[in-house]
Order: sequence, then structure tokens, then C-alpha cells
Amino acid sequence: MASLASSMARELRIIPLLFLLFAGLCRGSKIGVCYGRNADDLPIPDKVAQLVNLHQIKYVRIYDSNIQVIKAFANTGVELMVGVPNSDLLAFSQYQSNVDTWLKNSILPYYPATMITYITVGAEITESPVNVSSLVVPAMVNVQTALKKVGLHKRIKVSSTHSLGVLSRSFPPSAGAFNSSYAFFLKPMLEFMVENRSPFMVDLYPYYAYRDSPSNVSLNYALFSPASSDVIDPNTGLVYTNMFDAQLDAIFFALMALNFRTLKVMVTESGWPNKGSAKETAATPDNAETYNTNLIRHVINDTGTPAKPGEEIDVYIFSLFNENRKPGLESERNWGLFYPDQTSIYTLDLTGRGNVDVTTGANITSSNGTWCVASSNASELDLQNALNWACGAGNVDCSAIQPSQPCYQPDTLLSHASFAFNSYYQQNGATDVACSFGGTGVKTTKNPSYDKCIYATSGKMSSGNSTTTSVSSSAHGSILKKLMEVLLFMLSLSLVPLLGIA
Repeated sequence: MASLASSMARELRIIPLLFLLFAGLCRGSKIGVCYGRNADDLPIPDKVAQLVNLHQIKYVRIYDSNIQVIKAFANTGVELMVGVPNSDLLAFSQYQSNVDTWLKNSILPYYPATMITYITVGAEITESPVNVSSLVVPAMVNVQTALKKVGLHKRIKVSSTHSLGVLSRSFPPSAGAFNSSYAFFLKPMLEFMVENRSPFMVDLYPYYAYRDSPSNVSLNYALFSPASSDVIDPNTGLVYTNMFDAQLDAIFFALMALNFRTLKVMVTESGWPNKGSAKETAATPDNAETYNTNLIRHVINDTGTPAKPGEEIDVYIFSLFNENRKPGLESERNWGLFYPDQTSIYTLDLTGRGNVDVTTGANITSSNGTWCVASSNASELDLQNALNWACGAGNVDCSAIQPSQPCYQPDTLLSHASFAFNSYYQQNGATDVACSFGGTGVKTTKNPSYDKCIYATSGKMSSGNSTTTSVSSSAHGSILKKLMEVLLFMLSLSLVPLLGIA
């Protein structure tokens, strides 16, 4: 009997491993947004954090370690990428004590309330007017050392961002190669990234490829348009339908040529300007909307690239706001998704989780697709009482808002109550009464789902005559059901020897 119990214990230990396996399979690519602040008319950081949460943006990149910005994202559930500017590389590379002090003053007081996950050391150093390339790797090593001292080196990853100019050749993609003059810092940098499991970060802009060479690059190809003509790599036979994939594969091939085949690549900037000078005819709101909409769809579908099909690729959209103090052509100041008053420059579903009209990028809703969420005006006491009731007497399954579950983050009362309220609302006919909760619940026609946290709906989405792509709660439910079936099947196989089933 003891032997049977021992054997069953060993077999049952497989279960959490299987859950971890499926969790890894379900991770999916991420969409973030860059928050540049080279402007004199932007809202205060607290307002920006509210805007980010309103649009369900979960990943944000900033270019420094501004304390007010870092504090603004505390307890929001947003994962923050902070930066060490090129101007600080000399100090960071010279003395470990400089980095230790910076970490102590600028990062540690606000972590983990603010979920800092990446530190970029230097930005597009090959484009810098001042040669700082010899400083970047020593600075990265010092940042990594500082993180190790406080036990955060596995939670916060250190890397550096690059422009496509780091390549000497990018076409055809299979001929992608790093500029040999950068080898003196690139090789140790890539070795650092492999050793510390950090991603290679690159900024990709099909807009510039089109703007600078319209005779060779079609606008449709740059915009992910289905009307674009395919481009075939003569060396591999791989077919490219858009410039973004071609640029990204050039990076992959350049890394493979140096035998860095397993290094993850992250796109830390990509986007399209909404306005330009008279000669920049492609810089329009319509084109910006089309590019970013198609890019988001391409990423969240885990399409990958021709050379890396199914590859999960995290991408940060540039940028949250127009930046009126940036030098250069008119387009340089107009990459934003929002005006300073926080209204949208064009319609864009940043989560990619709703129904997106491929033609316009608009988020499609219908009168019978409603959800119930917690009111931001409700008191914490009333919300807590309502949440306790929903998860208790209301018979709502609240397991999704428990630690490590899909809807636990952001770990706020408002977010947890919203999930529970909606579950009760949908289970009870989606009536006005079912969304009351003593006045703490409010109905909405905007899907509050985010990442893998899917809010159920009793309504059906209708797209009319528009060509749409949707990720519905029923689709996610089907996927989860299939995963559970596989899990149970694997578990049953592991128990067969114990039960003596032939």
C-alpha cells in the first residue's frame, strides 16, 4: 500500500510540470508602447498611466529612469522597460559604484510596486553622434552586477537597443550580416545576452525603407497590405509579404551567421508617422492606422516570420504621443497614437483582442455584446463586500483572480471585482439587475479582456460587411478546453501502470 502511495505521489508530481508546459505554450507574443517625452505639452505621468490602463496597455518602454514616471506606474500591473541614456554610458561604464547608487536611488525604492522587467543600456548606439560603442558592454556588465548584488538579475533583464543600421546588409534577408566594424562590441554583447538570457533588441521601421526607396519598396509591402506583391528570397525561396518580416529575418540570419541561433529577438520600436512634410506623402493618419493595426494582428497571431514561423516576437509600438521638440523632418515629431489632451489621433485596438476591422482598424462592438465591471467611483469597502458576495453566495468561480492565474494582475480590488462582477452578470442573464452589486457595478460595451484574462460575454459580435478578425472568449475557451483534454489524457496515461489497466 505504501509502495502504491509512493508511486502515485511520483506520478502526480507530473501534473504541475504539465501545467507549466501548457503555460509556456500559451504565453503568446506581446504588444507594448513606447512612451517618449521629448515634448513640452504632454500630460503629467500620473495621467499617462491612467491613459495606458484605460487602453489596456500592459507593456511600456521609457527611455530613462525618471522617478516621477516610474512612480506613476506603481500598482498598475504594467510591465516597464526603463533605459540608461547614451549620455550616461561613460559614468556607468567607469565605476561600479555609480551604477550601484543609481539602482539604489532610481529603481529599488519603486520595485516591485512598479513592475520593471527590462533595463536598456544605451539606445541605437551606432546612430549616436558621439561614439559610445566601446562603453556599452562595460556599462551593461556593471548594471548586471548591480542587479546580482540585490538578487534581481533573473527578474530584470539587461540589454541594449539597435537600429537596423547595425547591419551592413539586409537584403535579401538570408544575406543579413552585421557590420564588421561593430564586431569589437557586438561579439561580447551577444555573448553577454546569451549568458544572461537577455533578448537582442532592435528598432524596425518599414516606413523609412519605403520613404527612402519608393522605387524599390512598395507602399503596400511596407503596410502589410494584402494587395502587395510577394518578394522571394533567391537564396532560400522564402516568400515575404511585408517589409517588417524581411527586416526581422535579416536580423535572424545575421545572428545565425555568428552562431547565435537561440537568441531571442525583441522589437523595441516600430510604427508609422501620422503626419509629415509635403514630400513625406506616406506619413498620414490612415497609413499609420493601417500599419499599426496590421502589425498588432501579425504579432498577436504568433505568425512569426518566413524564417521563424510561429516565433513569439514582442513588439513595442512607437509612440504614445507626438513629440514636438524632436529635431529633423516634420514626420519625426508625429509618430504618436494620442494627442496631448489624450484623445486618439486615429482608432487603434492596442490589445489586439477585440474585433478589429482590417480596413479601418476600428474596434467593432454591438448592442448585445455587454459586460459588467466595477465602478471606479465605488468605495473600497463597498467593492470588497460585493466581491466577497460574488465569490461566495453568488457562486462565481473566482479562481482566475487568484495568484499566478490569468486575471490576478493587475492585483487591484477594482480589477478583481470587475472580473467577478462580469462572471456573475453573464451567468445570470446579463440583466441590469445582475450588474447592480449595490450600485458598485456598471455596464459597458467595451470588452475589458486583456492578455490571457478573458471576460465572458453572452452577446455575439457582429461585423456587418467588414472583413474582421476576432479573438473571442468562446475561442479562448475552446483552446483551454483542448489543453485540458490533452492534460487529462496525459495524466491518464501516467496512471495506467498504477491501476493495472492493460
